[in-house]
Amino acid sequence: MSENKTISIVIPCYNESEVLDALYARLATAAHGLGGNCEMIVVDDGSTDGTWKKLCEIHAESPEWKLVRLSRNFGHQAAVSAGLHYAAGDAVIVMDADLQDPPEVLDRFVEKWREGYEVVYGIRRKRKEGILLRACYAVFYRLLSSLSGTWIPEESGDFCLMDRRVVDHLMRMPEHNRFVRGLRAWLGFRQIGVEYERDARAAGETKYGFRKLVRLAVDGIFSFSLSPLRLATRLGFAISIVAFLGAMFTFAQRVFFDYFTSIGLSPPPGLATIVISILFLGGVQLICLGIVGEYIGRIYEEVKRRPIWVESETIGLTEKHPEQ
Repeated sequence: MSENKTISIVIPCYNESEVLDALYARLATAAHGLGGNCEMIVVDDGSTDGTWKKLCEIHAESPEWKLVRLSRNFGHQAAVSAGLHYAAGDAVIVMDADLQDPPEVLDRFVEKWREGYEVVYGIRRKRKEGILLRACYAVFYRLLSSLSGTWIPEESGDFCLMDRRVVDHLMRMPEHNRFVRGLRAWLGFRQIGVEYERDARAAGETKYGFRKLVRLAVDGIFSFSLSPLRLATRLGFAISIVAFLGAMFTFAQRVFFDYFTSIGLSPPPGLATIVISILFLGGVQLICLGIVGEYIGRIYEEVKRRPIWVESETIGLTEKHPEQ
């Protein structure tokens, strides 16, 4: 890579003070091996520990570490978007601060970029999480692939390299509920995956608990698929057909009472069947209303046109007006 090429590395972080020293050391070594010029855009997503103080110390020692501090915790995807907004490189790498995505594989990303690929995404070959969480990830990726109208690679997260053109197009997309890996796939361009072994956290505890993972999965499915709405419609038709057939059968039982009694299918006494049917239909209706509500809620968030993030402070960066 020629010396006039710049690579931006976007790193969202939230309460990651324990891992920053290891991140700084390993990323400095990895960035040196990439050639050209590297800048690190670190986005503090409203941390409440000593993350910002530690980042300021790193910036004082290494000015290529440029900092964005958000006014509160806006979430991982918003923090990634804020970093992409300020990244000025010819290529932009997105990675988390916890070192589960190892900096040592970045040279392979850059090599593929130099070959002409405009998006290079990491494919997790092996995870260190528990078996239950690994199973949930597997179900999510396969469900997303089957429901989405856009092909989103399985086992690929936000860890990736994107060419400048891809980043510019992505930042012009106005979604408020952002699912960056889905937007990246939707844009197209020449894409290729690079396998790597996902490490355990270098230090500290995960900030992406089960509830946040479920929220991200819901965002991914509802942002890139109309299948839940179609499922609700099909479910409604199926239940209507079953109800109609049940009504016809009940009518036949009353008309041909003696015959059905002789074969052991006499009309059952009591209200149990009615109560069960009402509860079942009520549950299905509430599920369908919930699906519709998810889409309406997203429309509501979009039409308010609030910014995706609000920064309270930047260090080492030129002020830019967010294209949000």
